[in-house]
Amino acid sequence: MSKNVNIDWNNLGFGYTKTDFRYVSMWKDGAWDEGKLTEDNMISISESSTAIHYGQQCFEGLKAYTTSTGDVQLFRPDENAMRMNRSCRRVLMPEIPVEKFVDACIQVVKANLDYVPPYGTGATLYLRPYVIGVGHNLGVKPAPEFMFGVFCVPVGAYFKGGMAPVNFTIADMDRAAPYGTGAAKVGGNYAGSMMPHQEAVNKGFADCIYLDPMTHTKIEEVGAANFFGITKDNKFITPKSPSILPSITKYSLMYLAENYLKMAVEERDCEIDKIDEFTEAGACGTAAVITPIGGIDYKDKLHVFFSETEVGPVTKKLYDTLVGIQFGDVEAPEGWIVKVK
Repeated sequence: MSKNVNIDWNNLGFGYTKTDFRYVSMWKDGAWDEGKLTEDNMISISESSTAIHYGQQCFEGLKAYTTSTGDVQLFRPDENAMRMNRSCRRVLMPEIPVEKFVDACIQVVKANLDYVPPYGTGATLYLRPYVIGVGHNLGVKPAPEFMFGVFCVPVGAYFKGGMAPVNFTIADMDRAAPYGTGAAKVGGNYAGSMMPHQEAVNKGFADCIYLDPMTHTKIEEVGAANFFGITKDNKFITPKSPSILPSITKYSLMYLAENYLKMAVEERDCEIDKIDEFTEAGACGTAAVITPIGGIDYKDKLHVFFSETEVGPVTKKLYDTLVGIQFGDVEAPEGWIVKVK
């Protein structure tokens, strides 16, 4: 369906490119319609839509990968579907049947196959599903109609010159309120993070680390990613909190640490005053898979983990294993891969 494209796959960044087709489905009168592919990358909605005024919306992010044999595959799209439904429930939007979500993603990838980067470039096709409240509305209440869409964009390899550690600082502001929307992937979480992120960058750091909003004593998230640490006795530790977005990458790494690397895994409090228990640390998410943390600036002191210049051996092994699964070079656990073609 799509045309041949002229893209320099090795020099792609993480920015918007208009691809040929995207998927749109509307919810009206209590049900989703069948949905369809469209070439139009602009959407027209009521000026009174709840998505604009009250933030009634959510989104997801996942990728399609080309394997060495030329197959194109998705990584755990059912998990994205289930997480989107948890977000929808949190802000009173209708859920998307998992089969409909996965099918929409497959339709979009198939319609844009020429935009799926070739194997070996490290580049991928990023998919952005979203649900927004639309239709005429004025009061603070759920929208009368909703739109579910999926579009895709080719994105470059996150680490252009190889994976390297970066430093973070502790944010003065909170990412989410206690018992708020921190565990939902809603836009308001990200709008609120822009200022602390910019302040961290202005100070020379890659991003900021958010502590728990109730006590400001425990690590919760690293920018828009989840935190993990490797202890001196080789345990994989990651924070547990109702304010953390449940990262599909993080739970995949937990499974790989336990079943592929034979490590003990714990999801528990990570107190900022006890970060010296970790010999390695990282931030994990869809975009980079893992961003190694060189050091954390806390109380005017930079606590360095493994190294500010070298990636720790466990972090590297976890990264290589997960990326190997995503690109089809390492055997995946059952159910993790959905073939597109």
